[in-house]
Amino acid sequence: MTYLLATYGLFLLPFQLGRRALVKRQVYGVTLLLIFVFSAFRFEVGCDWSGYYFQYLKADRPSLQLALEGGEPLWWSILYLMNTQNIPYPVANVISSAIFFVGVHLLARRQPNPLAFLVLLFPILIINMPMSAIRQGAGVGLLCVALAAFIDRKPVWCAVWIVLASGFHSSAAVFLILLPLATGNYARSRIMLAAVLAIPGVLLLSGGDAAEIAVDRYVGTGVDAAGAAFRVGVLVLSGLFFFLFLRRPWRRQFPSDFALAHLFSMAMVLLIALVPVSSVIGDRLGYFLIPVQAMIFARVPFLDIPNRKLMTLLPYIGLALMFTVWTSVSYHFQQCYLPYNSWLFGFPNSLWSGL
Repeated sequence: MTYLLATYGLFLLPFQLGRRALVKRQVYGVTLLLIFVFSAFRFEVGCDWSGYYFQYLKADRPSLQLALEGGEPLWWSILYLMNTQNIPYPVANVISSAIFFVGVHLLARRQPNPLAFLVLLFPILIINMPMSAIRQGAGVGLLCVALAAFIDRKPVWCAVWIVLASGFHSSAAVFLILLPLATGNYARSRIMLAAVLAIPGVLLLSGGDAAEIAVDRYVGTGVDAAGAAFRVGVLVLSGLFFFLFLRRPWRRQFPSDFALAHLFSMAMVLLIALVPVSSVIGDRLGYFLIPVQAMIFARVPFLDIPNRKLMTLLPYIGLALMFTVWTSVSYHFQQCYLPYNSWLFGFPNSLWSGL
């Protein structure tokens, strides 16, 4: 009930505040802080709580050396420093959430309605990333910074932030495909080059060990895999929504970030090709697409389209229904997120021992 009330309340905010832009921005700041605290200071909440705790325990020097030679060195470096300095494990959640929400903020402030963008991230991305898969959550936050650089047409900085994101979650490296388009040249030849560059990254993620690791980390059961298929399905529908109703008015009214919305919408639709192979791999990539999905949904009220009020409501209704069903029938959700606890309210002995 805590999560449902939070989601319904957040979804109502953009509508209750109407056209009061200044008030919306003030409420946005408070809301961002409250969601950060809700995410960062949770205790024994999230499906990956124990998994990351065991990573924290084994983050010794040999493990760090292996990580530096292999992948995701930034994540293991943080765990190693925490371990050697006797910083308790739950602080890893604070660090990851801080990275995630700073990135979200940098992308949100480029939106006409930052509050709507933020609240649309809550029921899927925030619950699943900084509140569970914290390593990928940090990667998503850094990718948001890269997307802001993409909008600003700064390809070098876009590349830097994507590389840093892959230091937390190697799958973020796939988004180096953005670089041919980050200068603002959105010619067909550039799009084809980006598509060609995407192939090696997708094959790397879907092959052998990578797929097995993805299943272990994000799913664990057949029920979770089914949930992944539903999340991928929502992304596919979101991409189709953009192409059917928003593409032309967006290009006319918001040319500065049209390339980002268009490219990511194509990626959303193409995720359907991954479902027969592995819905989990599609889900893994899909989390990186959700910030642009939220950007698309939050932009609808500002586009000159037929039935704009109905089109504005549809994403909120759809996400609310999906989240309600998930929280009501998912064993995965019941086991991972309930009850909600925060170490701000106590747990001193458990906190300093990690669990």
